[in-house]
Amino acid sequence: MSGPAGTNPAPGWPRAARPVRVAILGWARLAYQGTQGSGYNLSASELAAGLAMSGHAVKYLSSGRTYDLRPWPHVRHEETWRGVECFDLVNSRNLSPASYNFANMASEASSPRDTALVLGWLDRERVEIVHVHSLEGFALDVIGRIRASGRPVVVTTHNYWFACPQVDLMRDESRLCLDYEGGRACEACIRKRPPGRQRLKRRLGQSLERVLGSELGGLMRTAAPLVVDRLRRGRRGALVPNDRAADPEAAAGFEVDSGLSPRAEAEGVIEHNLGPEPTDRPRKPVAPTPLDANESFLSSDRHLVVLNGYGRRRAQGIEALNQATLVTPPSDFVRRAYVAMGVDESRTRVVRLGQPHFDQIRRRTVRGPYYDARPWDPSAARPVRFGFFGAMRPSKGIDVLCEAIPLLPAAIRRRCQFHIRAMGHDWTLRKRLSLFPEVSFLGGYDLVQLIGAGAEYDVGVLPHAWFENSPLVLLEHLHAGKFVISSRLGGPVEWVRPPRNGLLVAGGRPDELAAAMASIVEGRVALPSPREVHEATPNVQSYPGHVAEVESIYAALLEGEPAPSERPPAAAATR
Repeated sequence: MSGPAGTNPAPGWPRAARPVRVAILGWARLAYQGTQGSGYNLSASELAAGLAMSGHAVKYLSSGRTYDLRPWPHVRHEETWRGVECFDLVNSRNLSPASYNFANMASEASSPRDTALVLGWLDRERVEIVHVHSLEGFALDVIGRIRASGRPVVVTTHNYWFACPQVDLMRDESRLCLDYEGGRACEACIRKRPPGRQRLKRRLGQSLERVLGSELGGLMRTAAPLVVDRLRRGRRGALVPNDRAADPEAAAGFEVDSGLSPRAEAEGVIEHNLGPEPTDRPRKPVAPTPLDANESFLSSDRHLVVLNGYGRRRAQGIEALNQATLVTPPSDFVRRAYVAMGVDESRTRVVRLGQPHFDQIRRRTVRGPYYDARPWDPSAARPVRFGFFGAMRPSKGIDVLCEAIPLLPAAIRRRCQFHIRAMGHDWTLRKRLSLFPEVSFLGGYDLVQLIGAGAEYDVGVLPHAWFENSPLVLLEHLHAGKFVISSRLGGPVEWVRPPRNGLLVAGGRPDELAAAMASIVEGRVALPSPREVHEATPNVQSYPGHVAEVESIYAALLEGEPAPSERPPAAAATR
């Protein structure tokens, strides 16, 4: 019978000569991988599983997510997943994810009782080295306390939480925060949830789920606010289905040249008359950014101005990173951003991410029959296919894409097909783009589906509106041998080499995105073959190479040596 991955490693997977006992800290449940915590948790979980396959004793501790009716915090064993022992710090003073803790900065700076529990757990598990992938749900002072216990601490910064409790360096999740104004801009950044009330809701709700089961308990938790809202509104406030006008061509039947809708005939659109409805969720408009936003941010001298409690929180976050043994962001932009905000550069090193599904996507592409074939040119009888993969969050750029499509001249748009795979509530945007038969909303996706998705599209589109770190979706496109149109924000500039493997546009600018797509349709930019994309793409890492690189860092730090500044030979990426 097969056991956990840690006891039955993949064939050919190397075993460590000197296994170590490592603890990984995060906020999401490790077994949920990318479905909770998105790319950060997928990266942390696959690294943990890879270390377990190598023979290391891997422990995982999450915090801020699990609560029960006991009034005191405690550490509880959750499960064993792929050879990794997973624990929860239950009833933490700090809530996760970070948006729930935005009004709790004092506890986020220091929570002595919770930190003491973390140290006690490390002692009981005989942990030698700690690797932080997210400190949401913990207190910032935990890094210094762990270092004082004699253990090295590696921090992988997947985002900007240490400097920005909103996480993404954005205001209201819709525009870049290039100057946090000493903390004053943070005060009204996002809605503040009273932490005591949130902890109580989780205690009661999660206890209910444990008694009734997750399905029935979750149903009751979902239904409760709907009942309250219905009682508040009464009969007069009841929502009425949208009484929209009829299709203007309803009388035309099969007739194409009906004369009833000149725009439909001229542009090939489908006029459904799908207007706003009372239940529609308003979308936050995404603000445009200058093309040189990266350089402007890195050259600013206002990152550590302190004018209030949020200003102190940023200074405390930077100090926490300066207490770590090594800070390992996956992109150089994030490394330089933290250095600009006060992190000691000698403590930093870029460690590129590797993922099993990256390697699977790449192997599929290389083994395929079209590795040397250019996917599309203007002489093709079919349309060029643009693929968007991501989420419905404004920062991911879905709104920018949906504003860019109507800007395309009809003759250009009708030579395109847009495949949109985005997780979340998409009805508002799907309805808005229902005029255009070239647009397909395909819902969410998983890694298994993603491996085979390369046959669905020719060009990847990543019009994000924040300082992306090392976006998994960008690397997925590039490993699939796809040309990419990306915002010139954050880390993607380290992979995209215009025009060899992609184009870079200003973030939040649908007009620039539309122009970039048009340049492909018109043949002014030629699409390369998958092989050419691979040859033009720097800074990629294999999954076994990533695990080996992290292992080499652990080994050096445990020997009291500086972490090596270069990847070991085993970390070299294959073609």
